[in-house]
Amino acid sequence: MIDRPGDKPDAQTLRSAATSVWRAVKARAASLKTHVVTQDPVWQAVRRPGKPEIIAASITLGLIACFLVFLMLFDWNWLRGPISRAASASTGREVVLNGDLDVRLFSWTPSATVRRLSIGGPAWASDRKTADVEQLDVSVRLRRLFLGQVEVTSLVMTRPAVHLIVDGKGRRSWDLYPDRPDDGRGAKLPVIQRLVINDGRLTLDEQRRGMKLDAVITAREARAPEDGESGFLLDGKGTMNGAPLTLRVTGGPFINIRRDRPYAFTADLAGAGSRLRAKGAVTRPFDLGRFNAVLELEGQDLADIYLLTGITTPNTPPYRLRGDLSRDGALFRFADFSGRVGSSDLSGSLEVNKVGERRRVDAKLTSRTLDIDDLAAVLGARPRVTSEGTVATSGAPGKLLPDAPLQTERLRTMDGTLSYRAATVRANAFDIRQVSLGADLKDGILKLDPVAFTFNRGELNGTARIDARKATPHSAIDFRLSGYPLESIILARGGAPTVTGRALGRAKLEGPGASIHDLAANSKGSISLVVPQGRMRSAFAELLGINVGAGLGKLLSGDQSTSGIRCAVADFKVANGVASSRTLVIDTDVVLAQGSGTIDLGTETMNLRIDGETKKPRLLRVWAPITITGPLASPRLGVDASAVATQGGLVGALATLVNPVAALLGFIDPGLAEDADCGALIAGAR
Repeated sequence: MIDRPGDKPDAQTLRSAATSVWRAVKARAASLKTHVVTQDPVWQAVRRPGKPEIIAASITLGLIACFLVFLMLFDWNWLRGPISRAASASTGREVVLNGDLDVRLFSWTPSATVRRLSIGGPAWASDRKTADVEQLDVSVRLRRLFLGQVEVTSLVMTRPAVHLIVDGKGRRSWDLYPDRPDDGRGAKLPVIQRLVINDGRLTLDEQRRGMKLDAVITAREARAPEDGESGFLLDGKGTMNGAPLTLRVTGGPFINIRRDRPYAFTADLAGAGSRLRAKGAVTRPFDLGRFNAVLELEGQDLADIYLLTGITTPNTPPYRLRGDLSRDGALFRFADFSGRVGSSDLSGSLEVNKVGERRRVDAKLTSRTLDIDDLAAVLGARPRVTSEGTVATSGAPGKLLPDAPLQTERLRTMDGTLSYRAATVRANAFDIRQVSLGADLKDGILKLDPVAFTFNRGELNGTARIDARKATPHSAIDFRLSGYPLESIILARGGAPTVTGRALGRAKLEGPGASIHDLAANSKGSISLVVPQGRMRSAFAELLGINVGAGLGKLLSGDQSTSGIRCAVADFKVANGVASSRTLVIDTDVVLAQGSGTIDLGTETMNLRIDGETKKPRLLRVWAPITITGPLASPRLGVDASAVATQGGLVGALATLVNPVAALLGFIDPGLAEDADCGALIAGAR
């Protein structure tokens, strides 16, 4: 048979080839053996040792035996001093072995016992030891050591006392290598198959956040019910800024722990008006940089979370959230969380990462239904929870602008981004229907873009920049209002709107200030409001010019007729928190009203004066300006009484000198006012 390319060899051919290879291997091995036996000098010396070989072997075996006997009889306490000095030089702090040191080497799991181990603090906290351990028993697996791995088969600590300190500069007393940058990935400890802690104690003094904690630590294996419960327990109490603080962490017993078997735990931390509860597992035991848990958060104000976590969040009403928390090295992820903040629902995801030396937080949040008072609390108002929901106030009675200060030092500790969208908004006085916010924080500068409010009709869009690199932040805002209905600003009377039309506006301000109120009180820039066209109740249009006859007649008769608004322009220049009018005009079909005055944003008061001129002849016209004075929250509308008195005095003198009929001329207006140049006024205000 002729083999063709692609034909597969049969079984007999394969067996023949394998047999040929095996015979060749055996022949080569036999040849090598013969060469070693007949010609190799080492083999010859082993088979027929001479006197030199016998002497060398005897000396070697004797030395090994002496070394083993030496190790068996050696007093390891002689090395306490050298070991202490070497450890102190390596860590930069005083390490002392005050008690006996026993080492047992002759085992597949060599072990050691250290008594009265003391580890001092760093130079800046040398008055407080970092750790004291009455007795430490440890054993390792020898075979793993040969492979370059450390596997602790047993670790037993008796009455360990650990004291942890974080000073105002963020230095940590337990950091043995402070010059090494912290990558935030968490500690990776060697595998410990069995861990026992008897009567342990842990204290923490975190000076930056005013946190003090004193906790007991135990890890035990109960062999009988009367021995109590097995497992790990850390139970502590303390204070945070003077308020009570509690921490409790529990886990299963540390026995037969394996890398591929998650270790379950629970944690409960309460303090600073907040509470965090977690139930999860360390996915790879003793790699503290990886775990998964279900996390529940609740408290009075999310801003208080900073004291527990170091994460900067805005002020909020009471909250309750629940979601999945995971850690993968330096990355923490709070995913698919949901809950309520005040009267609003909130859901989304949040990531916290360590980028270089700074913490970075990125969040994407949404609300199906937002209570606008909850958002006002985020912007600096002070929330007050009632049976009907959250009510936000500015903080000061009779004031509109929030005065809650911004925590600038917290903004400087992290970077990040935020996006938020509310699909719907509960019924509110401003008729807001949707909200969209975006934020970017980097190196102490917070940029808000966009800040968007969608009304039933119209919208408000803007940006803001807050420079928080100094103790007093410097802010700049630029907001534009478009298409907002006047009937939502000025209340209806008699079941009919007083005025209708669409308002356009812009506020462009900048200045120093830790709160919205302080920013306004120190700001400079401009504020403008424009109504290109609209309608006004004729009665009120007449009264703008104090046309007593026509205005009061229409008002008292219930007349619902309207007059056209050709334009209305209010344009103010702001300096040192005081807005001074540059243009203040209301031009209707029947009256041209022009005004002047100021609005003090610091005291939140206004002092405006409006003079009206009729465009048609009117009887009983009082030449007196309208005044708008008092607080922004409740302004007072009136008439300049001195001008009325002056007009009345002139009329009285005319009646005395001429006759009563001539006196009526003092109340007659020929109506010579002309239309305003609306195009130029509107262009100037923008």
